[in-house]
Amino acid sequence: MAEAITVARPYAEAVFRLALENKGLSQWSKILQIAAEIAEDAQIKMLIGNPLVPATQLSELILEIGGKKFTPEARNFIKLMVENKRVFVLPQVRDLFEQLKAQNEGVLEAKIITAFKLESDQLDNLVADLEKKFNRKVEAQVSVDPEIIGGVKVEIGDEIFDASVRGRLEAMTIALKS
Repeated sequence: MAEAITVARPYAEAVFRLALENKGLSQWSKILQIAAEIAEDAQIKMLIGNPLVPATQLSELILEIGGKKFTPEARNFIKLMVENKRVFVLPQVRDLFEQLKAQNEGVLEAKIITAFKLESDQLDNLVADLEKKFNRKVEAQVSVDPEIIGGVKVEIGDEIFDASVRGRLEAMTIALKS
């Protein structure tokens, strides 16, 4: 998916600058969420890249589905994405936009994966430690994955802190093989 992210980055940055100038970060956040959901729809996916479906027809369909939720600027953005055959990266544009928005607001998004459900005080302590380490506010998305066996795995941006039993076992396996 690195290619899709690379394609999506300039669009996300352009939309972010526009939203920042117009003080419309939350509005664009909602618009991009809707656009990404439309692009991820199975029926729309079949139309994206189909040579029998003209770009104007695809953009009209997407704009009709979005309806009045799309501002004039958003409508132009959708038309541009369709004309440039970039509709498939709308989910990545949304994700990158949200990252830029969080950075602008001084918030880091952390994905915390645990083997078992954390108690609220354990989660609060972990988030406090992460905030201290990064010197920024951290918003945590917590999920449970029993396959990590024990411990915790934290993903913040490009950084991954793997203190899971499974991660340690994999590291030991690699060390033993080399």
